[in-house]
Amino acid sequence: MSNNEFMCDCNIIHEEVVKDTLNKMPQPELFDKIAEFFKIIGDPTRTKILFALDQNEMCVCDIANVLGMTKSSISHQLATLRKSGIVKCRREGKEIYYTLDDEHVKQVFEIGIEHIEHKEQEEKQ
Repeated sequence: MSNNEFMCDCNIIHEEVVKDTLNKMPQPELFDKIAEFFKIIGDPTRTKILFALDQNEMCVCDIANVLGMTKSSISHQLATLRKSGIVKCRREGKEIYYTLDDEHVKQVFEIGIEHIEHKEQEEKQ
């Protein structure tokens, strides 16, 4: 397979497509925020935490037990996820319970898992 196989050899600019895309292009700040969102969830430990929270609402002790990590390390990661608006928490007495922030975070995470599993199935065939 040649490195140039997927390169465009023409010099034609499809003006309508370019104009349409430019008209729909969001502000640069949105791209910065999207990149930051994926960077935050791109950490393997945080991804494991998100998986756990996608299954159940959990406290730090429960998450630490599931992941075999210290409460301190889980708390540090949860603080990052909370600050980024990816998880939220609620207090019940002395305990604090964490969940995914909203349905959008849940969907993005679950679609990511579904995509990876689908690609792995394709590769096996």
